[in-house]
Amino acid sequence: MAATLVIARNPDPDSSLPYVMRVPIGGGLALLARDTWPRTSAVYCHPIDEWPAGAEIVEEIPVRSCTRRGPAIDLLLDRGKEKRSQIVFTRLKTGREVIFWQTPKTIRTAKPGARIPARRASGLIDLQILQDTRERYGYRFAKQKATVTRRALPAGDYAVAVEGRTIAAVERKSLSDLVKGLIDGKLIYVMADLALLPRAAVVVEERYSSIFKLDRVKPGFVAESLAAAQVREPRVPIVFCETRPLAEEWTYRFLGAALALETHPANTRAAEAAGTYTASEDVPPEER
Repeated sequence: MAATLVIARNPDPDSSLPYVMRVPIGGGLALLARDTWPRTSAVYCHPIDEWPAGAEIVEEIPVRSCTRRGPAIDLLLDRGKEKRSQIVFTRLKTGREVIFWQTPKTIRTAKPGARIPARRASGLIDLQILQDTRERYGYRFAKQKATVTRRALPAGDYAVAVEGRTIAAVERKSLSDLVKGLIDGKLIYVMADLALLPRAAVVVEERYSSIFKLDRVKPGFVAESLAAAQVREPRVPIVFCETRPLAEEWTYRFLGAALALETHPANTRAAEAAGTYTASEDVPPEER
């Protein structure tokens, strides 16, 4: 039987949330909701233990995909319009945990009162970054105030670990290192090792356009080899960050987001870092 998103009228006349919906994840997630879809703003939801008796069904929509990703559930419906949405588990300024149902459109049009991300990566107070012992003249992450520990890594130059297990890594490359790795073929092996980790990336301390200014190697060869390497290992993105400081900042943010997602899937600060909507004025007063 195909999974469906079920939306019904809330039979409780005293509730400020007129609808109830059942999300097809796990054994089924039941939520009270303010509306049947987040069309103009995020919809406040409230969890309930069981489906209410006598709920009149308004819609039953086939679901193509329903996946939990950290602090959010990504929902893709099988219909032409109003098909992509996200159910986000977050926290108000008061500390109360709440749930919002949102779409890409409602994120873009969120009110100015919504929270903005903290400067620390994913809200982590002390990010512990591992640096490979073979890395020379590496990032210090001094501006980001991260703690750096040198250790032999299975892959990459920088990583984060949980209980001794590496869960994310970043390989740092200058433009000359990148070109050399493409010519001698070593970059392919580096990316293959990175692909064995849950999350990994290659960060380049230069602009992509600089490839076409090379004078000791044919730019077309470099661009073609780079594209082939990316296609061969699509799970390991190659990110150009223009300058060394920007590459350091990108590495810090990437590793912080990976650690937050791995250690605390419901981490609300990670949700904020993803741009989620948390305006407290959309929560009914009795639920704040």
